[in-house]
Amino acid sequence: MIISRTPFRISFFGGGTDYPTWYRENGGAVLSTSINKFGYLTCRHLPPFFEHKHRIVYSNVETVTDINQINHPAVRAVFKEMGVEHGLELHYDGDLPARSGIGSSSSFTVGLINVLSAMNGQIRSKCELAKQAIYIEQEVIGEAVGSQDQVAAAYGGLNRIEFLPNGQFDVRPLIVSRQRLNLLNDKLMLFFTGFSRIAATVASSKISNLSKCSTHLNLMYAMVDEAQNILQDSSSDLDQFGKMLHETWQLKKSLSEKVTDSKIDEIYEVGCKQGALGGKILGAGGGGFILFYVPEERQNQVRQALKGLIEVDFQFEFNGSQIVHYDPDAAFYSGARNRHWDKLYLGPERTAET
Repeated sequence: MIISRTPFRISFFGGGTDYPTWYRENGGAVLSTSINKFGYLTCRHLPPFFEHKHRIVYSNVETVTDINQINHPAVRAVFKEMGVEHGLELHYDGDLPARSGIGSSSSFTVGLINVLSAMNGQIRSKCELAKQAIYIEQEVIGEAVGSQDQVAAAYGGLNRIEFLPNGQFDVRPLIVSRQRLNLLNDKLMLFFTGFSRIAATVASSKISNLSKCSTHLNLMYAMVDEAQNILQDSSSDLDQFGKMLHETWQLKKSLSEKVTDSKIDEIYEVGCKQGALGGKILGAGGGGFILFYVPEERQNQVRQALKGLIEVDFQFEFNGSQIVHYDPDAAFYSGARNRHWDKLYLGPERTAET
């Protein structure tokens, strides 16, 4: 049995410039962090004693005899691309709900590639995980998604992710003192709005408007530089970061009428009225999680005003997708221990770097 653990992410600045339609012509960049909320995938070979060949458990339970019968698009696509032959049982569990703007879909895809690679005795690099996940989601499934979530899930950490016109990406970890990171983390509040949405629907409307929003997207791109400078310059007032979140939220709303609605606007206005300096809906928009930057002395006021919403406490995360459990005897039901794994497995006290 093998278990992968893949983090979800919070995107601060630059969202929208990570769509291939944009960065293949103009380049793009985002500033984001992974957080200590994860999606877990448990995988094992399924003994050949059942009527079905594959069993996939997530919000639904699928039992199928052929890969083509799998309804979950990412599972079906990854199984095909990776040439799955033996029967598998796959279970997914997430710390946060799906379709909520924290990159859970891409975390799922990255974690699935990671766990299936481990089943074959392979350790994928972070770059390989991200690239294959981008390919699966954009080219194989054909989803209207950007490229930042897959990279954030694979690499982990607080990063500036640069997207190049040639289709490649460059991940640059931000060098920030632990004290300043903790200070930023302590000023961020995360709330679940109570309703989810299908990100691709919102994203499609944004993509169709990209050519009309070039001025706003260029401003959002420039804000990545400005926010990076604020974080890395210990003499800068960190509250400027929060105020910039307000600015980028105003720009983000202009990309599509589906980014926000009256309920989201009301939540945002309440948060700001009670002391938040800025914030934004995470992900494509339309629902899910909303992030606020709030000075600590005002956080109880914000919390009380939004007590009808679920608040999620979180910390920044720096490991990315990992294999956190490996049992070779359970994994390789055929009894043929993969001869490569003995060199790759690092033991129970250490996990393979992925």
